[in-house]
Amino acid sequence: MLERVAQSAGINRQVLALSVARLGDAIGNSILFVIIPLYVAKLPAPVLGLPVATRVGLALSLYGLVSAIGQPIAGALSDRIGRRKPLILVGLVLMAACTLGFTVVGAYGNLLWLRAVQGLAVALTIPTSLAIMSSASEKRSRGGSMGVYTTMRVIGLASGPLIAGLLYDNVGFDAAFYVGTGCVLVGAALVQAWVRDPPVDTQGARNRPFRLFEPGLLNGGMLGLGAATFTMAASFSMMGALENEFNARLDQSALAFGVAFSALMVSRLLLQYPVGRWSDRTGRKPFLIAGLILMAPATALLGFAATTGQLVLLRVGQGLASAGVAAPAFALAGDLARRGGEGRQMSIVTTGFGFGLSFGPLLAGVLAVASFSLPFLIGGALSLAGAFVVLRFVPESVRRGPPRAAAS
Repeated sequence: MLERVAQSAGINRQVLALSVARLGDAIGNSILFVIIPLYVAKLPAPVLGLPVATRVGLALSLYGLVSAIGQPIAGALSDRIGRRKPLILVGLVLMAACTLGFTVVGAYGNLLWLRAVQGLAVALTIPTSLAIMSSASEKRSRGGSMGVYTTMRVIGLASGPLIAGLLYDNVGFDAAFYVGTGCVLVGAALVQAWVRDPPVDTQGARNRPFRLFEPGLLNGGMLGLGAATFTMAASFSMMGALENEFNARLDQSALAFGVAFSALMVSRLLLQYPVGRWSDRTGRKPFLIAGLILMAPATALLGFAATTGQLVLLRVGQGLASAGVAAPAFALAGDLARRGGEGRQMSIVTTGFGFGLSFGPLLAGVLAVASFSLPFLIGGALSLAGAFVVLRFVPESVRRGPPRAAAS
């Protein structure tokens, strides 16, 4: 059954298995996007008495910061030991345990600790998952494979905020945490059942000292792709830190915010796989540049949204923009990655994404205290800078021509 579905999508069984497995944990992770800001606002203020927006920004940013720092280590470790799957499973189980731990958190400081551990958990899963994807796919169909993977993940990311809004409005915090925990554990079970480790050449790595990066693995193309994913993630993650402010300004409920938040994922879902497939034929760079240019106005105007409808439309624009960046960026990184170093090289791109997830909420939480629109204007400018970096430093890896079907 799985084999037939994979062949109809133009990918192989391993790609589809890992993509479906990521769906469950994506739902569990994204439930927290809506719940954490609301939860922070209910907790007693810490001794420093920081504004709620700043506290939310710190909580969201700490997760991204620890994740970004941990991903190169996880990628290098997986290259060293030649195993990806055990690290993915440890990360998912750790994420589930921390999500369940929110049900007993009574202080802001304890919440920060849990967010830090969650950042470590996701650091174990992201570069290792993409390293498997890179090894299991071929260059001629890698854009489509990454499109399927990111599409399944986006389905989870789009569903989570809606589930969170419904549970919070009708049941409460704990129900959202229980459901999130269950979804992550389902993802772990699917990884264990369906995903196998690809063979990794570790002979050369074990004869050399352990290093996070080697000079040959760092190049302008990989660093440019890391910059692209950084600006993308920073731009679309800013909104999460200001949920309470958006709800107050627009007089909307948590569910309405969840709908707007998920609009990015829904619109990205519609284009992610086609964009990945098109990039196999026409090249990766045009989509990257166009996506970052579109991200600029969609982000800059968020601070001026006057209704929930306008907020939803702008998030749709961000979703279309991110569809042009995500799959082509990961596919291009896979094209450029050196055999045996996929974990470390893919972690450059995922670390950029992680730092973006950290920087965006922190920037919003700090600057919105002075001016609500300022962080979004800066995010738009960053997107334009990212487009320039891609244009100037990132090479193209695809020769134009029709893509061939992936081997099964």
